[in-house]
Amino acid sequence: MVISQRAALVADAAIGILAGRGMRGLTHRAVDEAAGLPAGSTSNHARTRAALLELALVRLAQLEEAALSAVLSGAPAGEPPVAPSEPPVVPPVVPSGAAVAPSGRSESLAGLAGLAGMLARATHAALTEHRRSTIARYELALEAARRPELRKVYDEMGRRFREPAAALLAAAGSPDPVRHGRQLVAYAEGLLFDAVVGAGETPSLEDLHTAFREFLQPFLPSSG
Repeated sequence: MVISQRAALVADAAIGILAGRGMRGLTHRAVDEAAGLPAGSTSNHARTRAALLELALVRLAQLEEAALSAVLSGAPAGEPPVAPSEPPVVPPVVPSGAAVAPSGRSESLAGLAGLAGMLARATHAALTEHRRSTIARYELALEAARRPELRKVYDEMGRRFREPAAALLAAAGSPDPVRHGRQLVAYAEGLLFDAVVGAGETPSLEDLHTAFREFLQPFLPSSG
């Protein structure tokens, strides 16, 4: 789904509201105000609440690629405007390409250290500079559990996460990359959820790197 620049502005404001105020705070009027648009502008792009939620979810999927590119390159990601005092965040995704371990050393994603390093950086970013967007994604996930039409969009986002995870594990030598990819996604989501709404403590980049290495080791016994 391709969205216009104005629709993206609306979606970015909606994401910020979800992060800062929760689902109850998301109204067309609130989005208009947060985006600095004339009254009724949001309705032109998303007439119903369901359409507004879908637009926000599609926009989050688009932002995944930009955030991930920044994680791999080490450059700051371009952030969309959102409601005041509500910096945007995006969920982490698993890419193809090279990664950098916490030491700053370039690693091949075919190796355990490189894969663990990339996952650690993506997860740490989701818990720090992109924390609020992670919260917004949880809001949308719960809503998707109650709305079949939104569930389809959310499931597609999940597929875009699981398939690259399986591909990366296959390249790294996993004997069962599809199953291991699902387990990796579940593990990463568990770390995020626990840090955001569970223990409330953000693990360091080094701790995350160690955690992912230990988790991946049984899948990739010959990796170093």
